[in-house]
Amino acid sequence: MLNSPWTSPSDPIPNKDAVGRRGEAVAARWLYSRGCRILYRNYRGPQGGEVDLVCRHGPVLAFVEVKTRTSTAFGRPAAAVTPEKQALISRGALAYLKLLRLPAAPPWRFDVVEVLLLPGQKPQVQWLQTAFTSADLRRHPKNR
Repeated sequence: MLNSPWTSPSDPIPNKDAVGRRGEAVAARWLYSRGCRILYRNYRGPQGGEVDLVCRHGPVLAFVEVKTRTSTAFGRPAAAVTPEKQALISRGALAYLKLLRLPAAPPWRFDVVEVLLLPGQKPQVQWLQTAFTSADLRRHPKNR
């Protein structure tokens, strides 16, 4: 991890918060360039739950989890979106939908955007649309 903007000579561990903020900014710009309108960043529900980005993609609301890594040593970033994390995102999404006070919820989905910030390279972005569903959450024993 030498010569990385996310580490210093005195601390070779990447600054997780800075990496996450940079990844969310990259993801928001990348999604915008592909026709998404960013409606909200870092939404936190009143009773818990969180969503990194709430976007409008055509007629669909996309609740987006951004996972950023500075290497692939521990696998793809999306692998970190565990069933527990999915439940947290789902709670945030439901709280956001409730705030809209619409007679019927618009179509919506859960996406994941992976951002790889590798030293000396442009950020690599992969958008996983409908990365998980509400049915996936019900199948996981801890979410019942």
